[in-house]
Amino acid sequence: MNNAELIVGEVFEDLPALLNQPGYRARLLFPADDAQPLQAYAETEEPLLLVVPDGTWRKARKMLHLNPLLAALPRVTLAQGGVSRYRLRKAPGPGALSTVEAIVQALQVLEAPSSFEPLLRPFEALIEGQIAAMGEEVFQRNHGPR
Repeated sequence: MNNAELIVGEVFEDLPALLNQPGYRARLLFPADDAQPLQAYAETEEPLLLVVPDGTWRKARKMLHLNPLLAALPRVTLAQGGVSRYRLRKAPGPGALSTVEAIVQALQVLEAPSSFEPLLRPFEALIEGQIAAMGEEVFQRNHGPR
């Protein structure tokens, strides 16, 4: 994917340089009471440098705790009502999405009318493969409707 970079780690020593890219406004895609809803770009705005922590919710919160500069970024959030396709994990709350789902939804907003749905195909194939490996009966017993 163009204009995307994966940085693996827990503590990021070079965070100031990573977040201060000329021509971009750094924002953290992560819930907060003061998070602004993500909106399509206005023609006069600089594009976002969208930082998306990946990991469990607990791990992502720990990452923010260990990187105060990251935690201090202005936060943006997705529209309410998103429903995760990740049927194998219990969401911590309504509207909680996996990282790839959140990225796709963010791109759909920022880059409208472009569609980023194809990015979810490998994710859906992974879920279907996991369900097939465990068997439908086990899936229904552990993850089906309650």
